[in-house]
Amino acid sequence: MMNKLLLLLLIIFNSSLAFAQKTDSTAIKPIKAKNVNGSIMSPSKTIQENIAASPDFSTLKYIIVADTTNTLSGNPITVFAPDNQAFSRLPVGTIDTLLLPTHKSDLINLIKYHAIAGKVTSSDIERQIKAGNGLAKFTTLSGKTLTAKINENRNIVLTDENGDQSIISRLDVQQSNGILFVVTQVLLPKFTQ
Repeated sequence: MMNKLLLLLLIIFNSSLAFAQKTDSTAIKPIKAKNVNGSIMSPSKTIQENIAASPDFSTLKYIIVADTTNTLSGNPITVFAPDNQAFSRLPVGTIDTLLLPTHKSDLINLIKYHAIAGKVTSSDIERQIKAGNGLAKFTTLSGKTLTAKINENRNIVLTDENGDQSIISRLDVQQSNGILFVVTQVLLPKFTQ
């Protein structure tokens, strides 16, 4: 009887050890790939790699290839990426003009105008908007500014130097070298003549 009781206690003790696994609260949770406009963007790839692999960003990919300064290869960087639909809203011939050798600096400024240094999340943007009494200014890699606000539908809206607005339609897409946001309009700096 005593042996059976000891055996039973030993089984209960071992069972309790098996179920009493300690979880490590400091463990890093893996960031999952996100479906962005029908393409999977992997957090283990760079912004350039994910854009290059996405058919819905083919215009941006084409422009990035023409940027010999490799603006979007910075680390860390936050990019406001217009998709093909956003580029289609530009006046006819705008992209072709920017791709001309005589407009190389304008093209590079356009790309730099869509990026800010550092890894800035939507929560960071919202905090800065709140701290700025409804407006936040961000200096882009071009040295020019974008203004952010939250509209009545709780969307983050970016306003370029010309007063045109673009809504952030996709937030916080993690990349190996920063964060990507999808925007509904191409943001245009004031180009020098």
